[in-house]
Amino acid sequence: MQGLLLVSPSQAWRDRCQLKQPETIPEPVNTDQSHAPPADQQEAPRVGALRGQAWLTVQTRHAQQLIHGRQATPEKPAIIGLVGFADRLRLIWQAARHDDPYADWWLIKVHEALDQARHTIAEEQAAVDERMAGMTGIEVTVAKSLRPYRVPLQFANPYAYRGAQLIGEYDTLVRTLLSGYHVGLLDRESSQKVIHLAARKVRGAFAVPLGFRMLGIDRASLQQDSDKKAQARQLMGDLPLEVLNGEQRAPLVPHKAPFPNHVARAVVNKPLKSASTLSPVTDENTND
Repeated sequence: MQGLLLVSPSQAWRDRCQLKQPETIPEPVNTDQSHAPPADQQEAPRVGALRGQAWLTVQTRHAQQLIHGRQATPEKPAIIGLVGFADRLRLIWQAARHDDPYADWWLIKVHEALDQARHTIAEEQAAVDERMAGMTGIEVTVAKSLRPYRVPLQFANPYAYRGAQLIGEYDTLVRTLLSGYHVGLLDRESSQKVIHLAARKVRGAFAVPLGFRMLGIDRASLQQDSDKKAQARQLMGDLPLEVLNGEQRAPLVPHKAPFPNHVARAVVNKPLKSASTLSPVTDENTND
């Protein structure tokens, strides 16, 4: 029979007993825009934080040694490198942020030491470039490494990056001097003398932060607490008046922020390991 659907009794019973699902009523859509702010007053999405990368590439072992410094041995003391310089400088930068006048003074010292080292390297570079350019009948290109050493830089303050830039300029000077020696323009003694002179300048600048001591002080505490003032003077010397009153500052300084007391106590009570393991730079301990 066509047009008829035969259903078994058991199937019909299950159909009658099946619960019917309730219908879903859609929620009304509010199309009233009378309370919405104007388009030009609506808050735009916030821009995300800035992130960047910096790398230092050197092509001589002389410059590579300045990055990591030298570990102490029974025969030779340790020498601070860029890594140790940046680590110690981080404490000074933090103290300067919290209005430590001695930290401001040390930033001035760091700035001047880096400038002096850079000036020395620039003078030596100009002198050797002039001699290289004066060669007749031969054109010499500065030697490059077949496998340069490349290291990422992640520092918390700009003076650490200036220290890395100083190593890059020193690396160029060394490559130029070695190229001049290779072609007979410079003798070994004079080229090595300039290389060691420039290295001592760089290491001397990197050693400046070693004299700073983190005491958790600021300008207000120095005026109120004579004991802290005496301790700071004993450890770091007499603070120049123009630095204390804020008249003299380094070109690159952090924004000032209050120093939390619990942070100050924690920093003061923490031993400074690098102060005892790293030695100032002298003519005796820079000969590799």
